[in-house]
Amino acid sequence: MKNINFYQLGNSNDLHELSKFVIYENFIHHSKSFDLKKLNKEIEILYKEELRFNNSKVFVSKDADNNISGSIRVLKWNGKDILPIEKLFAIKPSSILDNKHVNIWHIGRFAIKKCEDNAGFGTFKTLMTFAINEVCKSENSVAIAECDVKLLKILKLLGIEAEILAEPIYYLGSATVPVLFSYKGLRSFLDKNYYLIPQHQMQLHNSVVFQEIA
Repeated sequence: MKNINFYQLGNSNDLHELSKFVIYENFIHHSKSFDLKKLNKEIEILYKEELRFNNSKVFVSKDADNNISGSIRVLKWNGKDILPIEKLFAIKPSSILDNKHVNIWHIGRFAIKKCEDNAGFGTFKTLMTFAINEVCKSENSVAIAECDVKLLKILKLLGIEAEILAEPIYYLGSATVPVLFSYKGLRSFLDKNYYLIPQHQMQLHNSVVFQEIA
């Protein structure tokens, strides 16, 4: 079994480790070459951005050596914070929906360590399940994300439909689009993958470690 560690935002060391992992893995997956100085700059930008969010949950898978092998972050938008979708695409979350009383969640910082085989797919599904479980605790919810176009195809194969909100841009080493996920679509995925989350931990908010079911 792999560990899925749960972090409350606020631990700067954990957040810096997360930022470094996300930047490096995105560029390793999508770019044949990259400038180390540029990567370090991107890490600091991402790190400072994450420090500003105080209502987030970060799920991180770690290997036997305690190194991150996968990550995802989910937050419920408070109506004030500038989310990446606004920063990158000039899309205000409040303009996406006609119903202003719907909860808007942001899913981001998704990355999986590059492997020679398909060992990361189980981690991928588990991290997605943990994040989507947070969104689906209320039916009055939707989620937004900035999604790599290749990842978007994988999500579709898994049955997660997404509405593309704008043309792609080049971000973190790949073509990226802003997307909207409906509650119905996310719930359908969650119902099929509940088994990845231990039942006694489904409703806990302050757990430190989740165990991934093999």
